[in-house]
This record gives sequence, structure tokens and C-alpha cells, in this order.
Amino acid sequence: MDPISLQLGTRNLHGWLVRLLSRNLEWLDAKVKLFLPNVDLGSEYQAPDPTQRVILHLQKLHTQGPTTWKSFIQGVCMELDVPMDMEVLLMSTWGHEDGFPSLLEIGKESRSDSQLHPGLKRTYQSCGSSPRRKQLRKQQQELAKRYLQLLRTSVQQRYGDRTPGLGQPLAFHQVYVPPILQWSRASAPFHTQEGATTGDPKAEDGADVNIRDLFSTKASKGPRVTVLLGKAGMGKTTLAHRLCQKWADGQLDRFQAVFLFEFRQLNLITGSLTLPQLLFDVHLRPEASPEAIFQHLKENAEGILLIFDGLDEILQPCSDKETADPEDPASALTLFSRLCRGTLLPGCWVMATSRPGKLPACLPTEAATVHMWGFDGPRVEEYVNHFFSDQPSREAALAELRVDRCLWSMCAVPALCQVACLCLHHLLPGRSPGQAAALLPTMTQNYVQMLLALDPQGVLQAEPLLGLGEVALSGLESGKVIFSTGDIPASTLAFGDALGLLTSFCVCTGPGHQDKGYAFSHLSLQEFFAALHLMTRPQVDREALSQHVTLHSRWVQRTKARLGLSDHLPTFLAGLASRACCSFLSLLAQREEEWVAARQEIVLQALKKLATRRLTGPKIVELCHCVGETQEPELASFMAHSLPQQLPFHNFLLTYADMASLTNILGHRDGPIHLDFEGCPLEPRCPETLAGCGQVENLSFKSRKCGDAFAEALSRSLPTMGSLKKLGLAGSKITARGISHLVQALPFCPQLEEVSFQDNQLKDKEVLNIVKVLSCLPRLQKLDLSRNNVSVSTLLSLTKVAVTCPTIKMLQVRETDLIFLLSPPTETAAELQGDPDLKGNANQRKEAQRRSLALRLQKCQLGVHDVEVLIAQLQEGPQLDEVDLSGNQLKDEGCQLMAEATPQLHITKKLDLSDNGLSVAGVLSVLSVVSTCQTLAELHISLLHKTVVFTFAPELEEQEGIQKRATFPDSLTFQMPSEPSLRSPRIRLTHCALQAQRLELLCKALGGSCRLGHLDLSGNALGDEGVALLAQLLPGLGSLQSLNLSENRLSLEGVLSLTQCFSTLPWLLHLEFSSASQHIILRGDKRGRDLLAPGSLPEFRAGARLGFGQRHVPRSFCLKECQLEPLSLSHLCKSLEKCPGPLEVQLSCEVLSDQSLETLLHHLPQLPQLSLLQLSQTQLPPGSPLLLADLFSLCPQVQKVDLRSLRHLTLHLRSSEEQEDGCCWFTDCGLRQEHVEPLCCLLSKCEDLNQLDLSHNSMSQESVLCLVEALPSCPRVQEASVNLGSKQSFWIHFSRQEEAGKTLRLSECHFKPEHMPRLAASLNQALQLAELTLTWCFPGLEQLIVLLSLLTWPTGVLTLRVEEPWVGRAGLLSLLEVCAQASGNITEISISETQKQLCIQLEFPHQENPEAVALRLAHCDLGTHQNLLARRLMETCARLRQLSLSQVNLCDAGSLLLQSLLLSLSELKNFRLTYSCVSSKGLAHLTSGLSHCHLLEELDLSNNQFGDEGTKVLLGALEGKCRLKRLDLSHLPLGGSTLAVLTQGLGHMTLLQSLRLSRSNIDDVGCCHLSKALRAATSLEELSLSHNQIGNTGAQDLAAVLPGLPELRKIDLSANGIGPAGGARLAESLTLCRHLEELMLGCNALEDCTALGLAKGLPQHLRVLHLPSSHLSPEGMLSLGQALDGSPHVEEISLAENSLAGGVPRFHQGLPVLRQLDLVSCEIDNQTAKPLAASFVLCPALEKIMLSWNLLGDEAAAELARVLPQMGRLKRVDLEKNRITAYGAWLLAEGLAQGSGIQVIRLWNNPIPPDMAQHLQNQEPRLDFAFFDNQPQVIPRST
Repeated sequence: MDPISLQLGTRNLHGWLVRLLSRNLEWLDAKVKLFLPNVDLGSEYQAPDPTQRVILHLQKLHTQGPTTWKSFIQGVCMELDVPMDMEVLLMSTWGHEDGFPSLLEIGKESRSDSQLHPGLKRTYQSCGSSPRRKQLRKQQQELAKRYLQLLRTSVQQRYGDRTPGLGQPLAFHQVYVPPILQWSRASAPFHTQEGATTGDPKAEDGADVNIRDLFSTKASKGPRVTVLLGKAGMGKTTLAHRLCQKWADGQLDRFQAVFLFEFRQLNLITGSLTLPQLLFDVHLRPEASPEAIFQHLKENAEGILLIFDGLDEILQPCSDKETADPEDPASALTLFSRLCRGTLLPGCWVMATSRPGKLPACLPTEAATVHMWGFDGPRVEEYVNHFFSDQPSREAALAELRVDRCLWSMCAVPALCQVACLCLHHLLPGRSPGQAAALLPTMTQNYVQMLLALDPQGVLQAEPLLGLGEVALSGLESGKVIFSTGDIPASTLAFGDALGLLTSFCVCTGPGHQDKGYAFSHLSLQEFFAALHLMTRPQVDREALSQHVTLHSRWVQRTKARLGLSDHLPTFLAGLASRACCSFLSLLAQREEEWVAARQEIVLQALKKLATRRLTGPKIVELCHCVGETQEPELASFMAHSLPQQLPFHNFLLTYADMASLTNILGHRDGPIHLDFEGCPLEPRCPETLAGCGQVENLSFKSRKCGDAFAEALSRSLPTMGSLKKLGLAGSKITARGISHLVQALPFCPQLEEVSFQDNQLKDKEVLNIVKVLSCLPRLQKLDLSRNNVSVSTLLSLTKVAVTCPTIKMLQVRETDLIFLLSPPTETAAELQGDPDLKGNANQRKEAQRRSLALRLQKCQLGVHDVEVLIAQLQEGPQLDEVDLSGNQLKDEGCQLMAEATPQLHITKKLDLSDNGLSVAGVLSVLSVVSTCQTLAELHISLLHKTVVFTFAPELEEQEGIQKRATFPDSLTFQMPSEPSLRSPRIRLTHCALQAQRLELLCKALGGSCRLGHLDLSGNALGDEGVALLAQLLPGLGSLQSLNLSENRLSLEGVLSLTQCFSTLPWLLHLEFSSASQHIILRGDKRGRDLLAPGSLPEFRAGARLGFGQRHVPRSFCLKECQLEPLSLSHLCKSLEKCPGPLEVQLSCEVLSDQSLETLLHHLPQLPQLSLLQLSQTQLPPGSPLLLADLFSLCPQVQKVDLRSLRHLTLHLRSSEEQEDGCCWFTDCGLRQEHVEPLCCLLSKCEDLNQLDLSHNSMSQESVLCLVEALPSCPRVQEASVNLGSKQSFWIHFSRQEEAGKTLRLSECHFKPEHMPRLAASLNQALQLAELTLTWCFPGLEQLIVLLSLLTWPTGVLTLRVEEPWVGRAGLLSLLEVCAQASGNITEISISETQKQLCIQLEFPHQENPEAVALRLAHCDLGTHQNLLARRLMETCARLRQLSLSQVNLCDAGSLLLQSLLLSLSELKNFRLTYSCVSSKGLAHLTSGLSHCHLLEELDLSNNQFGDEGTKVLLGALEGKCRLKRLDLSHLPLGGSTLAVLTQGLGHMTLLQSLRLSRSNIDDVGCCHLSKALRAATSLEELSLSHNQIGNTGAQDLAAVLPGLPELRKIDLSANGIGPAGGARLAESLTLCRHLEELMLGCNALEDCTALGLAKGLPQHLRVLHLPSSHLSPEGMLSLGQALDGSPHVEEISLAENSLAGGVPRFHQGLPVLRQLDLVSCEIDNQTAKPLAASFVLCPALEKIMLSWNLLGDEAAAELARVLPQMGRLKRVDLEKNRITAYGAWLLAEGLAQGSGIQVIRLWNNPIPPDMAQHLQNQEPRLDFAFFDNQPQVIPRST
């Protein structure tokens, strides 16, 4: 049984109900719509069978719940003819035991029955006949009619008995002028006849909505809800009461009843209530039968209007939880929510008012939204005319308003208009014109004057006013706007009520409970009184006052459920801070004006602090209001200049008053500002406020709220905005009428540069009218008309405008986009600026004649006929940069027409016909342009990708002109052939399904052009057959530069057939094929520009090349990712035998077998032209090294073999005339000890082998020992190096013949003690070994001691160098003890603890020195260990000639041992002690020992920290050193008496050749003494006095001595204090030093006089000249350069850090041996670089050029790139920190590609993007862009 049958009780009753309703289908449909207004009854509920239709309706009603079902059953019983017995059964289904009372008993109910559930009607206790029920129904209607009449009468009485308060005019409460109402975007009037209204603007703009329009919606279903949004004071509450009054007066006849609720009153109801209680307790209560009346209201809900005022004032949040029964009691807001959703009183009308902000979620999304904008000008005048009763007063008031703009803008707010009129009514009598308005400059002062006007006594009553202020502030802080009698003192209440400041009304606090409430007449009045309280009460301290000066954002936070009540409180505080209010506040607070001024200053400072913050748009507007109220020009100016240049306003409502306050602030700004309004509901007349606003540079509006009225207002303001450059009006709903106003205004804005009217739904006529204005806007650069409605015919009209208008440079149309780009002529701009000198410039007129145009008409549905019209237009037009017709419907015919027309259209860049339906047959017809168009650079056709693009290059004459006008490369010289060659176009026919049978037709179409450059046939279906045919046809296509045959299903055999082209096609140099990717390219010489991605850098035109000189480019054949079987390799080699050379072959495959490798190597002798064979990314067999080692004898032309990781093999082969040594590199090939012997056996047969590299193989200590053992049997080994550590290096260098002096380096071998005997035995056999270096080979001293003791040679000299960590820890005594264990004579000892290095030179056999023996016997006591060590050292070191100690810590014991040793060293000639620590006692020992070394020739004591006394003691050892040739005392303090000791000793050193005294604190006095002492040093060759304090005097003393030093070859005076005087004297003296080779005078302020002096007579043997940071100018440098020019010996020049722009050395003869040139930081620019680069060529020996930190750009890079290939010895160029871009780096890479031997070009910190730098370095690793020098330290390999 179905649920309905169960509910009715029996199946018979259910069947009877179905039959009854089947006879009353129309009644049933009406009831279903009434009960289910939100349910869509689809086709399934319109079944043709009446019975089925009724059953479906009943099921739907039953599922809505018991309340709906019971109401429906009641309707059946009351309204249909139901028999009595059936009615009893139906009514009994409600389940009540005692039944329900009949309608006759309703009138007898008491008022207490009003608490009954409002949704239910009482049922019958007894059942009468049908006539009785109709009588009851009639009685119900009479009751409802009587109630509605009483309700209407009550409303009439409420609004009819208002009387003006004291001091108020009669019209104060009677004046009503409807404000401006505007529909939102989604809720425009549904009925156009209702939307039409009188007045201007019209209703089609969405503004000026009639009150009747508020209740016209688009949808007839669903809730009828209207939300009225308006800021405070706009008249929302007044309109709500006006609607009630109009209904009471019978003007809203569509409504039977209107109920008005104010949320500020509903907030007082704390309990739950039902809808009848809400209706009848808050409004008029029925006299009887409230249930029957409510039932009538439900049945006639479409005639009921419920108005809820102040939705933004709700206190409780809106709950999402709903009860099962919507008629259950709930809060007022929940009842409002149910009404809006249609679950209560379905079909009724609901209107709510609110301030803009976050609205409750209970509002349905389909609710209509209306914005209330207040008054415009006519409405203000209408209000004033109604307000003032007599004509003179009206005219005087209007005159005051019209004169004062601020007062007029304030009257846009109806509440302020009322206040202003009240003030004028009070102020006008007895005042001259203008005086009244002057008293009302701000909103705050209007309120102040209103208080004075309302007081009949004319005296300010402070106490009641302050009382009202206290009540107002407490209410705002607690969210209270309605007060009870106990909240306000009686006297204050009486005062406020008498002046009309307070209003009283009945307030319902609950069902049946009413009370009297009071409120301020307007919320803003409450805020004003609160501000008065804050400003005048001393209890409000400074901090509390400043905290109330805040800005409230219109964007309510998500966590904030409602808007605040203090919108205007900060504004009133700011207004009261005005100086004009000081006296008023002083009287009110009864304080001195100084006290008031201090309070005002608090507010001003708070506002100033807010002005410095980064504020949102709403807060900026509010701050503008506040600052304007203060009337402080300084504060307004401060705020105006604090605003950012870009000022966005997004998604919040803006009124006329808001815009007026904003423009008022902007008037104090000097700089330009950009205003952007997006998504903001704007009052239609807002643009009027912008009139005369000269600060606005960019103005943009984007909102659907903007219509014709807005456009008309904007058109009136635009001509007055003289600085406006950019105007945007997008996304609006302007029509032809609005556009006409704007079009008329635009010609008066000649300064406009950009205009946008996009997304405005404009039609063809409006678009054409806008375009006509282009000629009137001389500075316009862009016009955007996108997303409008434009037809094809109009589009062609626009193209005609683009062709004929001289300023248009581009028209871009793509689907909805439509943009004009314009290029204003320069002379027009000059005329606008009033510059008469530029009007007649002939060059500018000529430039205007070169006008070019770009047309982009993409996806515009253009057909063949449209193309014909377009071609006719373009043929008469200017030069075309680009024509883009992609995405249209041209088909083959249209594409052919455009292709044939290209020679006449003068297109210079691109023609795009992509996606136009071109077929394979149409491709050949399009190719005809190749032979007819001389400017074609590229044609790309791809049918798969729907691409058809023509790319053009300008005519040669035009291109030359472009190059001359371009900023770069205007100075870059191109070498052009004698006759200009034609361009070589690139033809790309990719993915066109071309097959072999179409090739002849294709080549025939292309054969008419003998200048074809690049041909791309990739992605087709040619196959092997087509490629073979193409190879025969290629000679007929002329000299191609490249041919791309990728993705054509080729096999290896097909590729091999192309090798014949190497012989038949002279242009073919490179053939590349990849089997996996089907990539195959045939091309000519690969230029350097291919290093970069296509299009990333400019291309040179055909025939132009940089002057790099010609070079012989080898042919190359590349096979990648192929299966290289022996048979395939045989075919490959045979096919290459006839190929001319030199030839490079590059192969790669996954795996190459032994047989394949043997086959390949076997064919090498048959390929004499082969110069390079490369196998990359190929797994080679493990036996490859042995096969390759035998290759030297198998193929004599093999020069180098490089095998890496068994995956990369490179063979370099030489020609018969080349004679170079061979190299063999087998790195990381898994070689072990057992492989080395057979490998060396095979390589020993090669007499030309120079180098063997076995690095990164599996070598061990055993391999090293074998190597050492093999040295005696390998006489040609010159040098060997093994590293078993992380470097894993193992390489051997050979000489052509046996040579003495072999070198062996062993690193990280970690020998164990058991290895020492074998190592020593092997070394004892290597008698030709001259140097042995052991690095990290011994764990400690013991192994080295064992090695030294076992190392014995019959004769010879061996240098042993040990570098171990323990050397730095062992100490000097231990290291000397190690030396004592040597079996031979030690002739040299060098110890460096910091560098952990010990170096000794052994001389065999061991020989005794008799003198040393005698001395040992005299000084040694054999009883102690130290003496034993000293004796052993004396024996071992008897022949010691050099002792070097560096970075050692010389203890007293060590110094004593050293003293003993020195006493026995009769042959010691060199002694060095540097960077060491020695005690004073140790210095005494050292001095004593050195005093007996009379044969010393070199003494180096530099860089020690001895102090003055220690230095003086040590210098005592110089006495008697007559044989001393070299003395280095740098970094020792040589002042005063210490220098005297030195000069005394120098007087006896007649053989002295080198004296170094750098950083020795020598001043002018010391230099004078030193100069005198040097007179005896006639053999002196080197003098170093750098980094001292020598000035001009010392330099002059020194200059007097220098000519007396005839052997002087080097002098270093860098970093002293020598000035021009000393420099000039030195220069004069140095010219007399004829043997001088090195001159270093840098870091002195020498200036040009020194350079000029040097230039007069440079020493003829000069090799090194250092003058960095010498204050030289271009003049001095030019003279010095002329003197240097042609010097045969100069090797190094440093002129860094001098200002040499334009004065760098220019050589004509050159410097033949110059190796290094340092010009860092010399301000060298592009202009100077050209002669400098020319000078480089004249220096053929240059190895390093340093040009960092200069001003070099791409032009300089081009000059350097030009000379790089000519500098064969150049290794390094430093160009860091210059201005070289990616283009310049590319030029340098191209220069390197010409065969330069440069190892690195440093380009750090140049303006090159990182990704481009990485790309360049990947292609050319010698370009280094890193901060640090990343060049790896590689093993030296011979070339």
C-alpha cells in the first residue's frame, strides 16, 4: 500500500479523493503551485491521464511534510464540494481525538488564542453542509477586509500627524524627493513598460528607477526579494516609510497589505516568535480572529509586501540550521530568512534596505539589487524648491548652493541636503550673498549650524548637548541605537525631543510586550554627538581620542557578521578638528581655546599618520573625507603627495560625494596619478567631479553599472582634464547615445595617448563613429575596441581606415580583439608642445613617408571575396610590415590570390595565411611566389599544423638605411662582396604528405629560382625511393645552404645513397642522420650563428660576413643511433671513398661489436682523406684499447687516439704532409695491471708516440711499482705522473730520442713499509731520473727514512720532493734528522712547514769535506743525542750549498743546531729564512752561525716578524759579506738606526746584483741614506722598493743615483707616495739606464708629465712596463704608446686603472714579443675599441689581454671577434664587468669557431641572461660566465 493510502486510512478513501481531484484539475494545479512555489513541475507532472496526474501531485505534496499535507486537506474540505461523511474521514486523518473547532467558533475566541501555532487552522467539531462552509468563507473575507482597512487607516494616521519641531520650517517633514535608484547588473526591470520613466537619464541606463519598478522582477517563480543598497544618509529608511505612506494613500494598489519592520527594533526582541506574532504584535493587532486573517494573508501572499529596514544593523548572526517545520517559532532574522527563501508566506514580496557591505547569507542569490545614489542636480533644486515656501528664499538658497561647489556636492546626500537647507533657512536672513554658504564648508559645520538653528533661544546650551553626546557614544560603543527611558536623563530627553533631535516610538520587545523607545533622528546625528563628546570631555584622554580616528574598510571581513555603526565618527572628529570649530568647542566644553586646539592637534596628527600608510581603496576614500573636513591645506597636500601613482579602486560602491572628496585631495597634488575603477558600482554622475582635475594621467572604468548617463557625465569632464593620457571605459552597458557624447568630447582631448572601449557591446555604427575620431587625436598610440559586435563588412571598412590614416601602424583583430596601434608623427608632437623649430624638419617628413602598417585579421571569417577587397585596399596603401590572415576561410583560391599579390603589396616582414583550409594541390600554386617575389626570406607550409607563413626581408637599399638608423651595429663593419648577391630564401614544406611522385612537380616549381637557400622537406612520405630521386634532382635547384629530409621514413641504405651528393653538390659539406629520430640534414658551412636558438639573435643578410677570413671547412658525415653492423660499415666506408676531403665521420650506436670495430679500423687506410673519426655514446668492446693500440702501425696517418669510458672514441688523422707526434689516451677504460704490459708492447712500436694517458683506470700500488721498475727499460720516457687518489691520473710523456733528466711524480699512492725496499731498488736502477716528487705517499717519517737510507746511486744528482701532512707537524729537528739518514751528499735543503713540503737534493757518491770533518771534531760532543744529530748532519750536509727554511717555527734548540750546522757549511752559498718565527735567543744563534758563512751569495730574510731590535741584531751578520749578490729584506722594519746598519753593510757589497726592500717603512730620509749607499753597488741589476713611504724628495735622491748603476735591469717603486715632480725626475733619470728591462712605477700619482718624460727616451731593452693607477690621461697615454710602438723587446704592459678613453696605445709598427696587456678599468668604450683591436693584430705574441671593468659593448665584441682568428698565441681574454650582451657573446663565439687557440674568454657580470649564458657556454665551453675562473687544470697534452 502506498504512503498516501496509509495516511488516509483505507484504499477506498484514497480512490475517492483521486476521483474528486480528477474532476478539479485546474484547482489542484493552482494549489500545487501555491504550496510548492520553488519546485519545478516538469513534463512528468503533466501526464495526459488525469488519474496519473493527480496521483503524482498527491505524492509530491505528501513528501513536503505533515504541515503542508494538513493544509492541503483543509483546502479540499473548505473549497470543494465534499460530502459530509467524506469530510469527516478526511479531517480525522489529522489524528486529533477531540477534533477541531468549526469556523463559527472563531469569533468567540479570546485574545489569548493568538499564541496558537500560526500555520494551522482549527478543524471542525461538527460538519455542516456546503452552503454553511461558503458562509464561513465569506465571513473570513469580511474579517480580513476589515483588518486591512484598519491597517491602512493606522498607517495614514501615523504619517499624517507629523508637525515640525521648534525652529523647523513647515516643510521640514513634508518634503520628499525620490532619490536616484539604479538596478544592479543582474536585476534590471523585467517589464520595459514599467521600467520607462520620465526624466533624464532614461530608464534604459538603469538609473532613475520608478518606485513601481522596485517590484518588477525577471522571474515569475521563486521568492520576490529586492535589496536596496545605499550609504548612510541616502534615504533608505525614508523610502521605506514613503512606500508605506504611498500604500496607505492607495498609490500601490497591487499590494493588499504593507508591513514595515526596522531591524534596530527587532534586535530588542530576544525570544522566538512566529510570523503572525511578528505581523500582529509589531503592527496593528486584529480585533478578532487573527488566525483567519493570517490564513487570508497566506492565500493572498502575492499581494503582501514586507519591508525590512536596516539589514546591516542586525545583531544576531544568521543561522544556517533550519527546523523541519518552517512555521516553528524562531528569531526575527530567521523569520526574515524563511520569507526570503519562500518557506514562509510563499509568494509574498520582501524588500530589505542595507548599507553596502557583507549581507547575510539568507538572502537568495536571485534577489534583485537596487543601488540608491541620492540626489543629482535637478533633485537638489527640486528639494530646495519644496523646502522653502517663498520664492525669494528659494532663489537665495539655490544661489548659495550653486556658488559653493563643496556645499553643492554635500547636497548629493539627501540627509545632508536636508541639514544644509535647514541651516540656510536659518542663516540666509540678514546676510549678503555668499556669506551663508561660507559658514557651511563641511559636513561637520553643517551639523554645528543645525544645532544653532534648532535652538529657539539662539544660545548654545552646553549641558544637554554634552548629555546627548555621552548617550550617543555609549550607544555606538555597545551597538545600541534605540534607547529606553532609563537610558537618557529626563532633562536631556526633554531637550532632544523638543528640538527634534530625538524621535520616540513604540517598541515591541516580545509577544504582547510593548515599550516606548527613543532614537536619534538619524544615525549620523548620533555619530556627530559622539564626536562632540570625545572632543569636549576631559575624561577622554589623548590615547582614547586618537584610537577613534580610524578608517573602516567597506570590505567587511569574513569573520565580521555585520557592519559597524560608526561610519561617520572619524569624519566628524576630523571636522571638529577644523580651526573654524575651535570657538564652538570652547564654548561647549567651557575650556580655553588652547585646550581645544591641543585636542584638535591630536586628531590632525592621527590623520597624518594614517596618510603615510599603504591603504586600500575604501580607506583612501574615507581618509579623503576626513582630510577634507579638517580644512587644512597642509594636511591635504601631505596626503595628496603620499598617495601612490597607481591608485586602484576595486569592488566597492562609490558615490558622487566620495568622488568629490577624492578629487578635492588630488587638487593639492603636483605629480600625475593613475585612477583605476574596476567592479565599483558608481553613481552615474560621478565623472562630473573629475572636471578640471589636471592631475589625472590615466583614467579607467570597468563596470557594468556604467551606462549612457555615466558616459554623458564623463564626456562633459574629459575636455577639462588637460593631463589625461590614457582613458579606459570597459565592460559597461553604454549604447549609441552614450557613445555619441564621448565621440563629441574626444576631439577636445588632443593629449590622449590611449583609449579603450572594450567589452561595451558596441555595434558597427558606434565602432565606425569612434574610429572617425582618430584623425582628431594627434598623440593617440592605441585604440582598443575589443569584445564588441563588429561585422565583416565593418571590419573591411576599418582596414580601409587603417590603410588611409597616416598615423595607424597596426590593426589587430582576432575573434573578439580589435586594437588600433598608432605612431604619432614627431612633428605633430612638436607642434603640440609649441616648438616652432621642429615643424619644418625635412628628415622628420621623410621619416613619415616611410610609414609602415601591420594588419592582423585573425579568425575573422574572411572569404575569397573579402580577400579581393582587401588586396585592392592594400595595393593603394603604405608599406606593410605584417599581414596576418590566419584562421579565416580563404581556401586554395584565396591563398593563391594573396600569394600572387605579395610582390605588389610591399610586405617587409610576414604574411600569415595559416589555418585557411589550404590543400596539397594548393601548395604548388602558392610556391609560385618563390620566383616572383625578390624579398621573400622564408616560406613555411605545414598542412598538418595548418601553417602557411611568408617571411620577407626588406630591399637591400632599405636594409642599408635601417642599419644606418639602428643604434647597433652602425659601427660594425661588414665585408660585402663586390656585387650584391641575391637573398637565399628558406622554403619549409613540412608535414605536407609529399610523396615521391610529386617531387618532379615540386622541383619544377622551385627550379625557377636559382637563389634557393634552405629547403626543408621534413615530415613527409618520400621514403628511400623519393630520396634517391631527389638526389638526382638536387643539382637543378642551385647552391642550397641546407636541406632537411627528417621524418621521411628513410633507412640506412637510403641515407648512404645520399653520400654521392658530396661529389655532385659543391655546396654540401655536412650530412647528419639519426635513425631513432629520423633526423637527416644536408647543409653547407656551419656558421657561428647556429650556436644560438633560431630567432634569439639577429641574422646577417645573405652575403654579409664578419671579417674573419677564409678557412678550409672539412666535410662531415654523421650517423647517430644507428645499428652499425659489419656489412653496413663496409658499405659506408666504400660509399665514402670517393668523397673529397678533408672528411670527418661521426658515428653513434648503442653497442659496437668487436667485429664491427675491426671492420671499421680495417677500412681506415682506404680513406686517406679522413681527418677525424668519432664514435660517441657507443658501448665499445672491452678489447678496444688493444685494437686501437695496434692502429698506429696499421694506419700510419693516425695521429691521436682518444678513448674514454669505452663509450667515446676519437681518432685524429693527419695528412701526408703533416708531421706531428702521436697521442694515445685510454681514460676510464677499466684497464688493470695485466693490460698495461701488452698495451705498452704494442705502443712501443710507435716511434712518434708523444703521450700516453691511462687515467681513471683500475691502477694500484703494484702498477706504480711496475712503472718505476720499467723506467730503465724505457729510455724515451721523459715524464711520468701517477695519482691513485680522487684524480686517478696516470700519464706518460715521451721524447723522440733518449734524454737525461727524467721526472717522476707519485701522488696518493699510500705505500706500505713492505713496499719501500722494492721502491728503493727500482729507483736505484733509474739512474736517468732527475726529479722525484712523492705526494701523500708515506704515512710517516719512518718510511721516508727507510727510503733515504736505501737509496744509493753510483753517481748522479737526484732531487727528492716530499709533500706530506706530517711535514707540517714534525718540526725542524725531526726533518733535519730525516735528512741526516741520506746515504748521499745533500747539496740543497728546502723546508716549508705550512706547505707541508720537504725538498732535498742528493749527490752521489758520498764524499767527505776535510774542513767539515775538522770542524765537526772541534765542536761536537758525542755524549748527547743532539750532538750526535749535528755530527750526522755535518757528514751528510758537508757539501750543502743551499738551505731554505720557510714558514717554520725555529725553537731555541733548533736555532742552536742550526748554528752548529752553519759553522760547518763551508760551501753554503744560498740561505733563506722566510715567514718564520724565531725568538731573540734564536736570532743570536742564527746571527752567530751566519757570521761564519763568508761565501754566501744569496741571503733572503724577508717576510719575518723580527721587530726593530731583532732586525738590527740579524743585520749584524751582513758584516764581511763581500760576495753577496742577492739580498732580500722585504717586510723587515728598516727605520732609523737599523737602516744605518744596512747602509753600512751595503757599502762593502760591491758584487750585489739584487736588493729587495719592499714594505720596509723606508721614507724620504731613509731613501736618501740608501741612495748614497747604492753608489758603491755598481753591479746592481734589481732594485725593489715598492710599498714604502718614498715621496718626491726620496725619488729625486734616488734618481740622482740611478745613472751610476750601469747594470740596472729592474726597478720597482710601486705603491709609494711619488708625485708628478718625483715622477718627472725619475723618468729623466731612467732614460739614462740603457740596460733597464723591467720598470714598475704603478700606484703613484705620476700624471702625464712622467709619461711624457718616459716617452722621450724609453730604454731600448725594456721588457716590462707597469704603470697601473698612475693618474694618466689620454694625452699621456698616446705619447707613451707612440714611444712603445715598434719596441722589439716589450713583453708585458700594465696600464690598468687609468682614464684612457680615447687615448689607448695605437700601434702602427706593433710589438712583436708582447705577451700580456693589462687595461683593466680604463674607461675604454666601443669607440676606442676599434683602433685598440687593430693594434692587437700587430702584437702576434699576445697570450693574455685583460679588458675587465670597462665600457665595452657589442661593437667592441665584434671588433675583438674579428681579430681573434688572427692571434694564434692568444690564450686568455678577460672581459668581465662590461656591457656586452648575448649578441656580443655570440660574435665572440663565432670568432672562436674560426680556429682560435684561445683557452678562455671571461665574461662574468655582463648583461647576459643566465639561460642564454648557459646556452652559449654549452655550445662554446671557452666562454666563461662564472664569478670564479672555472677553467679546469688539465693534464698538459701535446698538440
